[in-house]
Amino acid sequence: MTSKRVAVLMGGWSSEREVSLVSGAAVVESLKELGYEVLPIDVSRDLQALLNALTPRPDVIFNALHGVGGEDGTIQGVLEILGIPYTHSGVVSSAIAMDKILSRKVFASEGIKTPEWELITFDDLKKGHPMLFPYVIKPVGEGSSRGVYIVCDDTEYNKAIENWCYGNDILIEKYIPGKEIQVAVINNQAIGAIEICPLSGFYDYEAKYTPGKAEHIMPARLSPKAYQTSLDLALKAHKALNCRGVTRADFRYDDTHGGTGDFYLLEVNTQPGMTPLSLVPEIAVFNKMNFSQLIQSMIENAECGL
Repeated sequence: MTSKRVAVLMGGWSSEREVSLVSGAAVVESLKELGYEVLPIDVSRDLQALLNALTPRPDVIFNALHGVGGEDGTIQGVLEILGIPYTHSGVVSSAIAMDKILSRKVFASEGIKTPEWELITFDDLKKGHPMLFPYVIKPVGEGSSRGVYIVCDDTEYNKAIENWCYGNDILIEKYIPGKEIQVAVINNQAIGAIEICPLSGFYDYEAKYTPGKAEHIMPARLSPKAYQTSLDLALKAHKALNCRGVTRADFRYDDTHGGTGDFYLLEVNTQPGMTPLSLVPEIAVFNKMNFSQLIQSMIENAECGL
């Protein structure tokens, strides 16, 4: 049992609100089982309401927010001002990791491969295909595969044009065939790589959060050398962004016949999900760290620091 009081921030106003609520509920239940005094807070844009909810001050903040506002340095800045230790990465690391353009520039400076990419505007996209098929359309600052389109023909291109609602800036990247590999890093140690096999399409929002939509293979089906390479690259990216606590690196591994045989880093997620289908807890369990032990570790390593 512990006398620590932990506030769990969840919900928020991003497109990932529902996922955050599920993550937050799982964390709250685990913290209660561990004996913490727990204060769940559904965060809104009302800053005064948040400050009121954090009075009296908790000892630690567990940040279970996802996406815009909770994962991009915004809420981290508030917590820095308040001086309350919080889980996951700090302001600068969170902001850069969430921005797919800035983070890729950092990765490039460290020699970490990413898919061939360019930044265009929505007006540019409407003028015609910006790359040869197949290519990928992505928002610059969203998570959970929101707004992602793999374009192999005019049908998916037109669908992207019709449904786009993620701002004027758009990331276009070359589609990398092969395996979807994701690596968990916990407290500056890459602990394992998992392979994701969607049963149809790609690993989109529905496949991530709907049971039975994707197969998780742990450990990933890689040669020992390739497996270690994925761990090394994930840790290198984690450190390049000066992340702390828990992160998840998302890769494409081109193991196709005639392919490059390389790993291509798509992004580093500084606020990995804690839902029943989330990957970091699954990788942790494989390494004999159950969900409660994972949460305990995150609380023990919470800190302030930009």
